[in-house]
Amino acid sequence: MSPSRSPFLAISLLTLMLAGCSETAKLPMEAGIGPNPTLPPPVKSAIPTVNIAPAKGWPEGGKPVAAPGLAVNAFAAGLEHPRWLHVLPNGDVLVAETNAPPKKDRHTGIRGWLMKKFMAKAGAGVPSPNRIMILRDADGDGIAEIRSVFLQGLNSPFGMALVGNDLYVANTDAVMRFPYRRGELRAAGPGVKVADLPAGEINHHWTKNLIASKDGKRLYVTVGSNSNVAENGIENETNRAAILEVDPASGSTRLFASGLRNPNGLGWEPKTGVLWTAVNERDEIGSDLVPDYMTSVKEGGFYGWPYSYYGRHVDERVKPQRPDLVEKALVPDYALGPHTASLGLAFYEAALLPAQYRGGVFIGQHGSWNRKPASGYKVIHVPFADGNPSGQPQDVLTGFLSEKGDALGRPVGVAVDKAGALLVADDVGNTIWRVAPAK
Repeated sequence: MSPSRSPFLAISLLTLMLAGCSETAKLPMEAGIGPNPTLPPPVKSAIPTVNIAPAKGWPEGGKPVAAPGLAVNAFAAGLEHPRWLHVLPNGDVLVAETNAPPKKDRHTGIRGWLMKKFMAKAGAGVPSPNRIMILRDADGDGIAEIRSVFLQGLNSPFGMALVGNDLYVANTDAVMRFPYRRGELRAAGPGVKVADLPAGEINHHWTKNLIASKDGKRLYVTVGSNSNVAENGIENETNRAAILEVDPASGSTRLFASGLRNPNGLGWEPKTGVLWTAVNERDEIGSDLVPDYMTSVKEGGFYGWPYSYYGRHVDERVKPQRPDLVEKALVPDYALGPHTASLGLAFYEAALLPAQYRGGVFIGQHGSWNRKPASGYKVIHVPFADGNPSGQPQDVLTGFLSEKGDALGRPVGVAVDKAGALLVADDVGNTIWRVAPAK
C-alpha cells in the first residue's frame, strides 16, 4: 500500500513520529561538551525525537556570522551540494560535490516514504553530482574566479589526499588513484582502483574520508556503520564503524581502529603526530545522548559501538551484548555535544588567523535532527596544548539557522587554504565560505 492510496494512514504515522518532538533536552548544551561530558540515563521511547531544520538556503546577500576579529566571504558560490575539501600545494582547492548513492530502499511503504520526506526537508535528498571541482583564486583576493570540473563520473566521492603526483579519492565503494599534474584544471588521466571499501545494498553511512600518512606509504580511511545500533544485523557491520589502513602500493587493507560509529574528519595533531578523528555517535535515546566527539585514534583501539558508548556505558538496545568488548572500550578524548553531527576536522598550523587559533582544531558541525532544541549548525574551534584539548570550544562561524529555525546553510568539511584562511563547505547554501581576519 502506497502513501498516496492511504493518506489517512500516512498522516497518522507522520503525526506519531512528530510526537517524538515533545521530548526535549534536560541539560544545557555545555554539559555534553569537553573531556568529561554528563551522560544522563537514556530516554526510552518507541518514537524518536524528530526536530528537522528545513533546508532553505541563503537569501540574497546572506552569509554566516563570523566571530569577533574575523570576517567571512563567499570563496565560491553556486556549487552543487559541496561536502568535502582538499587544498593542493599550489593553493588550488578541490571540492567534492556529492551525496548518497542511489540504493534499494529497505524501508518500503509508509516508513520509507516518510524517511525520504524527512531527508528532503533536511536538504539531503538531492541526487549526487558525483564530481570533484577545482577552484582557483589566481589574484589572491579571497574569491575563486576560476573553476573547472576536475573529475566526474565518480561514485559518491568524499575524501581526497595528494601523495606526490597521485591523487587518492575515496568513493563510497573504493579508494581510487588518479594522476595529478600541478596547475592543471582537469585530472591528468583515468583512475585505477586501489582497494574496495565496504558499501553494498544498505550502505547506511556512505561517506568515506581518507588521509595519507606523513610519508605517504599508508592511507587511513573512515567507514561509518551500516545502522544506528546494529539493528540491520552485526553481520552487516564487517569493517564498518571503523578506520581502515590501506597500503596504496598493494591495495591490502586492515582494521586500524573500530567501534567508531561514524568517523568522518581526520587530522594529524601537529605536535605529537597522532591521528585524530571526529565521530558521530548514536541516536534515538534522548536529546542529551549521546555526545558526538573527537578523539585520538589508537591502533587496535575499540571505542564501544554498538555495545557501549563513552567507554563502558552499555546500550541495552543491542542484542546480544558483548561484555568482553565493552570491557575493552576506550573513552573518547573530547565530547562535542549531543547530535551536533560533527563532521569536518582541521588542525590549524598557519599564522594568518589570530594567535588564539594556532595549534587548535576547527570542527564543522552539520547539525542535529534528533535533538530539541537544535544543536550544531556552526563551526567551532577547540584549543590544544601539548597535543590535547585544553579548553572550551569557541564559536567561529554561526548564523546557519534562522530565527524561525530554518537551515540557511549547513557546514560540513573544513580546511585551511594556502594563505592560512579557513574554508568551510556548506552543502545547503551551496557555497564555500572563507574566514579570514577582519580588516
